[in-house]
Amino acid sequence: MVTHVPAETPGDERGMLLSFVEAQRGAIRRSLIGLTEEQAASRPSASELSLSGLLKHVAETELNWLRMAQQRPNEFARTEETWADSFRLVGDETVAQMLELWGGVAAETEKFIRSVPDLGDTFPLPEAPWFPAGERVSMRWLLAHLVEETARHAGHADIIRETLDGRTAFELVAEAGGYSNQS
Repeated sequence: MVTHVPAETPGDERGMLLSFVEAQRGAIRRSLIGLTEEQAASRPSASELSLSGLLKHVAETELNWLRMAQQRPNEFARTEETWADSFRLVGDETVAQMLELWGGVAAETEKFIRSVPDLGDTFPLPEAPWFPAGERVSMRWLLAHLVEETARHAGHADIIRETLDGRTAFELVAEAGGYSNQS
């Protein structure tokens, strides 16, 4: 699995916020440990969500927010017709490809955030019914929002994974860290 851990300097607000974003990314990545493509795509509850679909969604969502902050077009922009495809792998897409995509987005997010002169710098929100007209948000807001958005989906991932095979986040953290319950 692609792992990206931002460097943090003690007392560095950027590093702290990037670390919180990364911690939530890690929770979603760990939810996929040891699963086949079929297991990752399964929907074991009444929800339409799957682990591979959540992975794709958070990768695309982070990229979308990054592109808004950079004020650049999003190469993965969705339309109303393709919105559902952001929650499922389509065609020959794989978990490994989505992990690689997200790893690249994560690295680009860190590089961009570390390059902005001030976390108070702002960018405009797009026109949408859920955003106030003409609203601008800061880079600090962006990072807090990425923590919020990714954590929400990490919680979904925990429930889906535990429903699939009973494995909890604690067990997956231990496995990812090379620890075991055996003495």
